[in-house]
Amino acid sequence: METDADSRRLAEMGYSQDLDRSWSGFSNFAISFSIISILAGCLTNFAAAWNNGGPVSISWSWPIISALILVIGLTMSELVSAYPTSGGIYWWAAKLGGPRAGFYTGWLNLIGLIAVTAGVAYGCATFIDFTISAFSSSWAEGYSLTRVFVIFLVVLAIASVLNIFSGHLMAIMNNVSVWWHVAGVLAIVLILLFVPDEHQSINYAFTERINNSGYSDGSVSSFIFFFAVIPFGFLLTQYTITGYDACAHLSEETKGASMGAAKGIWQSILYSAIGGYILLMCIVFAVPNGADGNPDNALGAGGVLPIFDAALGANWTGTVLFISSAGQLFCAVSCMTSSSRMTYAFSRDRAVPGSHLWSKLSSNRVPANAVLLVAAISVLVTLPALVEVNIGTADAPIIVPIAFFAVTSIAVQGLYLSFAIPIYLRWKHGENFERGEWHNGEKYKWMNPLAVAEIVIVSLFLMMPSYRGGMPGDELFSWKFVNYAPIVVIGVLIAITIWWEVSAKKWFKGPIRTIDPAEVP
Repeated sequence: METDADSRRLAEMGYSQDLDRSWSGFSNFAISFSIISILAGCLTNFAAAWNNGGPVSISWSWPIISALILVIGLTMSELVSAYPTSGGIYWWAAKLGGPRAGFYTGWLNLIGLIAVTAGVAYGCATFIDFTISAFSSSWAEGYSLTRVFVIFLVVLAIASVLNIFSGHLMAIMNNVSVWWHVAGVLAIVLILLFVPDEHQSINYAFTERINNSGYSDGSVSSFIFFFAVIPFGFLLTQYTITGYDACAHLSEETKGASMGAAKGIWQSILYSAIGGYILLMCIVFAVPNGADGNPDNALGAGGVLPIFDAALGANWTGTVLFISSAGQLFCAVSCMTSSSRMTYAFSRDRAVPGSHLWSKLSSNRVPANAVLLVAAISVLVTLPALVEVNIGTADAPIIVPIAFFAVTSIAVQGLYLSFAIPIYLRWKHGENFERGEWHNGEKYKWMNPLAVAEIVIVSLFLMMPSYRGGMPGDELFSWKFVNYAPIVVIGVLIAITIWWEVSAKKWFKGPIRTIDPAEVP
C-alpha cells in the first residue's frame, strides 16, 4: 500500500499524516513546473537579460545557467527522496547540520518563497494590464502603476481564496496548468514563427551584444561587460527556473513521495529549460528591423511587449499576452501553495512568531492562516513598485521595473542560498548519508560542490545594482535605482543571527516530533 508506506516514512521522521495525501507523482511534478512557469519568468524578466548583454545574454547564458541549475536540482532530488517532508529544505539542513543550520535555512527559504509569490503575482498583474490594453486603447491611455498594483492585489486575493478552498483542488489546477503551459508555449512559438514579416539571423541571435546598464560607458567589449554586465542578466534564467523545491513542500501530500517528488524536481527543471530556451529564442528572432534596416534593439529595453507590438500587431499581441497572463495566474496560485506549506511546516516546529496560528489547519485540511500571512507579506515587499523609475530621458523614457527586479532577486537569493546549505551538508556527510529510493550515486562528490559554487557566485552578482544609478557614489545615484535585494537578504541574515544568539538557540531544537517513535506503524 503506497499511502501506508508514505505515512510510515513520515512517522519515522516524526510527523503524523495530518495533510491530505491526495496528490499523484504527476501532480507533484506539475506544481514545480507551474511555479517555474516559462510563461511567467521568461516574459516578465526578459528585459533583465536584454539590457544586460542583449541576445548573447539569452542564447548563451540560458543553456549554461540552466545546465548548472539542473545539477542543483539533481542534488536536491537525492535529498527529498531521503527526507520527503513539507519542511523540505530546512528539515534536511536541521537533520544534517543541527538546529542552527535548520533555522537559517528555514528563514532564507521562507523569505525566498514569499518573494517569488509576490514577484509572480505582480508580473501577472502587469501582463493582465498589458492584455487589456492591447484590446482597448482607452484602457491603455489610463495606465498607471497604481492600477497595476490594484490588479496585483486582486491576483493575490484569487490565489489566496483558491488555496484556502481545497488542497485537492490545487492538485487538479496544477495538472491543468501543465497542459496550459505546453499548449500555450507551442501557440506562442508558432505565432512568433509565422506572423512576423521578417526574422533576424542566427548570427544576430548568437553574437549581438547590448549594454543598457550604464556601466563601462555602454561598452560591449570591455572586461566589465563580460564579467559584470552579462552576469546581471543571469537573473532571467535563475529567477525563471526556481521554486522547484515545491516538490519537497508538497511531498507530505504526494503518494509515493520518495520517488515521485525526487523525479518532480529534476524533470520540472529539464523540461522548463528546454521549453524556455525555444520560447526565448523565438522572441529574439522576431525582433523587427527599424527604419534604417538594422535590428531595432531599442524595443527589447522595455521588455517583450514592444517587440510583440512591432512584430505581431495589436490583435496577435493581445492573444500572446492573454496566454501568458493565464499561465502566470496558474503560477501565482502554485507559488501561494508552496509558500503556505513551508510557512505551515516551519510554524509546526515553532520557528515562526505566532506559530500556533500559522500551523493551524482548516476543516479542508489546508493551512488557511498561513495563506493569509503569505499574501499580507507579499503586499508589503512589493510596495516600492508604486515608484516609477525612468533610466532614459523625458523625451525617450525607458521605464524599468527596478522594484520588480529587486523582488525577484530576493526570491532567487533567498531560495538558492537556502538550497546551498543542505546541499553542502549532504556533501560533507559523504558516504554516511542515508540515501533514499532515488540518489546520485558517487556523482554527489562533484555535483554538490559545483551546485554550491554556482549559487554563491550568482547570488553575489544579483546583489549588485543592475543599473549604475543604483551604485552609491555614482554621479547618477538615486535611491529609486537601488537594488534593495541585498538590503533585505543581508538584513534578514543579521536579524536571524541576532535572534539566534539572543533567544532562538535556547528553545529551537530543530524539527519537533508530533508522533512518538513507538507509534510508528
